[in-house]
Amino acid sequence: MTKKWELTTEVTDQQVDFYQQNGYLTFGRIFTKAELDQLYAYVDQMIVDLPENKRPEQMDTPHFQHPFLFNYLAHPRVLDVIERFIGPDIVLWSSHFISKRCNDGLAVSWHQDGVYWGNRLEPMDVITMWLAVDASQVENGCMRVIAGSHRDQDLRYQTVATRSENLFGSEVVTEDRDPSKVVDLELAVGECHFHKAFTIHGSNANTSQQRRCGYTMRYMPASVRCNDAKANLSHQIYLLRGQDLTNGYNRYSSLPSFPS
Repeated sequence: MTKKWELTTEVTDQQVDFYQQNGYLTFGRIFTKAELDQLYAYVDQMIVDLPENKRPEQMDTPHFQHPFLFNYLAHPRVLDVIERFIGPDIVLWSSHFISKRCNDGLAVSWHQDGVYWGNRLEPMDVITMWLAVDASQVENGCMRVIAGSHRDQDLRYQTVATRSENLFGSEVVTEDRDPSKVVDLELAVGECHFHKAFTIHGSNANTSQQRRCGYTMRYMPASVRCNDAKANLSHQIYLLRGQDLTNGYNRYSSLPSFPS
């Protein structure tokens, strides 16, 4: 029997505590089935339109070229949930589709997002919402986390042994990972999970017959200072709710018009 499509829009204090303690949280569905179906169709077309030399795991910051995605990134239900974790002043930091094709979907090596972003944000305080466009299971390479690893911010990295089979070229060294705390974050279509900027996470290759597409939607409190403009980087951030708390340091882009 197919599980009924129910929305989860309330975040309990216990869930917030779990997220703070463990660095991740699995959650339910925030979008209706109609909303998710529309996103599914839109992403399918985006993948069809990719250049031949670009893999579907590499669809970074797609909202820069596709304003339609703000229907999801700036959805009031999403912002209501995010507010429970970071407060009422919310900035969109980034987004990324990682779609693993069946049979040859790339692995994502163990890493911490905050390490890759370096000193672009001060402090490094980002919550990532990972939305399952497809079902995300162990068999097709669901995301995995190491519970509690967000407390360790000075980890060592090494070059991955098989670069051609990995999305990234480096990974947290084996000695700095605790295999007993690895959790597979399996999701049904439309469900989501959250993780912190320094939570170690990754995923195995997709060797199954089922595609695994996820949309990472990344938010930060409006008190976080973004140094991209100072470094002459073109990355755009958006104040989605509340007010700026950086005394004018951040430069926000205007929200585009986004037809539903």
